[in-house]
Amino acid sequence: MIVKRLASERGHADHGWLDTRHTFSFADYHDPKHMGFRALRVINEDRVAPGQGFGTHGHRDMEILSYVLEGALAHKDSMGTGSTIRPGDVQRMSAGTGVRHSEFNASASEAVHFLQIWILPDEPGRPPAYEEKHFSNADKEGRLRLIASPDGGDGSVTIGADARVYAGRFGRADKATLKLADGRHAWAHVARGRARIAGQDLGPGDAVGLSGEPSVDVEGIDGAEVLVFDLA
Repeated sequence: MIVKRLASERGHADHGWLDTRHTFSFADYHDPKHMGFRALRVINEDRVAPGQGFGTHGHRDMEILSYVLEGALAHKDSMGTGSTIRPGDVQRMSAGTGVRHSEFNASASEAVHFLQIWILPDEPGRPPAYEEKHFSNADKEGRLRLIASPDGGDGSVTIGADARVYAGRFGRADKATLKLADGRHAWAHVARGRARIAGQDLGPGDAVGLSGEPSVDVEGIDGAEVLVFDLA
């Protein structure tokens, strides 16, 4: 079964300093038909104005990934971590028993554009933790590169969830296939550009969910950057 989720149907809020679009129900946007997909709970596409950001706030029992598309995002948290991530960087924060953090646009002149991703953990009450790694454009060209996994395989960040996250960049006619084990599901999100995934032509912000399918087939149409989630 293949379910298509169009960018135009997502939740949207414009707070002036933040323009955000929600693939799944989040904050004031609630749609009982789109509460998440398997353990994938949130994909927010955020654009934060220069010098603005999310003030200090708390989370618990959630695996949170940040994937920067443009600009620079400055992070501080109650674990003592301070870092600025840029395109190609993947930030993982395991909220566990509780963590407080802030995320700000590190530039005084340019917006930051990033994806905020939440995945439900396998077990509650883990110690909070932070990790970040860089994945070059060349490492993602024409392929699906593992960027997050339960075991940190292939140099990916480690998440406390039965999920594997892949990122790829696809020019015209670039192709890649991710095989799915029996009983697995997948969500594929086009971060930018255009791609054909599972036979569906998708544009920026569009996505498809797959259940009972043997694989996820990705073909570039025009400068696509794609995230694929392999989920229990």
